[in-house]
Amino acid sequence: MPASYLPRLVDEQLRRSLRSAGAVLLEGPKACGKTTTGRQQAASTVRLDASPQLRAAGAADPNLLLDGPAPRLVDEWQLVPGVWNAVRYQVDERQADGQFILTGSATPADDLTRHTGAGRVARIRMAPMSLYETGASDGAVSLAGMFDGARASSAGSDVDLHGVAELLCRGGWPANLHRDLGDALNANRDYLRTITSADIVTVDGVRRDPRKVNDLIYALARSNGTYVTDKTLQADVTGRGQSLATRTLTSYLDALQRLWIAVEQTAWGQHLRSGAQLRKSPKRHLVDPSLAVAALGASPRSLVADPEAFGQHIESLAFRDLSIYAQAIGGTVHAYQESSGAELDAVVVRDDQWIGIEVKLSARPEIVDPAAAGLLAIARHMRRPPAALAVVTATGPSYRRPDGVDVVSLLSLGP
Repeated sequence: MPASYLPRLVDEQLRRSLRSAGAVLLEGPKACGKTTTGRQQAASTVRLDASPQLRAAGAADPNLLLDGPAPRLVDEWQLVPGVWNAVRYQVDERQADGQFILTGSATPADDLTRHTGAGRVARIRMAPMSLYETGASDGAVSLAGMFDGARASSAGSDVDLHGVAELLCRGGWPANLHRDLGDALNANRDYLRTITSADIVTVDGVRRDPRKVNDLIYALARSNGTYVTDKTLQADVTGRGQSLATRTLTSYLDALQRLWIAVEQTAWGQHLRSGAQLRKSPKRHLVDPSLAVAALGASPRSLVADPEAFGQHIESLAFRDLSIYAQAIGGTVHAYQESSGAELDAVVVRDDQWIGIEVKLSARPEIVDPAAAGLLAIARHMRRPPAALAVVTATGPSYRRPDGVDVVSLLSLGP
């Protein structure tokens, strides 16, 4: 790998999938590093976003795009949808694994990948970089280790809350890692402008009002990492001077999800000993909290000055990183809330094991103590005991409390 390439956790997932499937689809938001990651293991590359002439030729005969040493990287395949069936055909014909790597930053409207790739194409989700991948976290506390009963133990980082706010505002975008903070913030705002004015049309060819898209992203950012309802989103958009009918809202949200900008933290359906009703609706996030900060016009200084908002976006940052780490070890991340209001900010599930997590901005005892008590109270009426319970904090040391609950800093957490 080139010296400038920072290894990603999906590298090993890609290697493994190339050994067990004819083609691999890397999908995720633009600028998260899919092309660069795919190139590390590709023997040849064709970029469909680079040449209208190439796209026109591929539309006429998609097989023209597949001629090259394997694995052949086809970048932004969705720009020539016929490529999908051509890849399927070639995989069937060649009867060999590791033939193609496809990357895509938008899911086609008819979502061909759901219907015709079974048994031929492996799918790997990519997100912006986690704190561990950027080097901001030392990974001293392993998520896999927590499933195996390892005790959290780390003195922690010297980074203070303002430093964490800078990391959050910069985001996990590879191109931002070497930019001055101000330039990174500008790049994130430009990213959103591109989404609202251009990229959202590429999903299905439907023209959407950029002002309404912008206001919907603002509404999602305002409620980032919460159980925000469609009704609340409509009210927030209306409050900014735009009208958004229910059907239109559904269409706009669907488009943002197809672009991997809006993501959902699905509900966990663990069976309880009690008769408590569980909330089934998901939490909603922007794919990286830096986009929420950009949409709101916030900065590290303003976040530190508003602990409530800062804590909300830290929870979304934790969801982003936990999702990346969980995927690397074969797990998933969910949300949990009972009708009584008792909740877990995140539940990491792997096979028949689960870890319950509360996320807090501060590691002060008066904040951590009630969070740990809440975790223990929920765990007591689960049918299956947790592999671990943890209070994840923005900064501070990582350790196991006498009650068995781990306290883990985001700057020490890793896969």
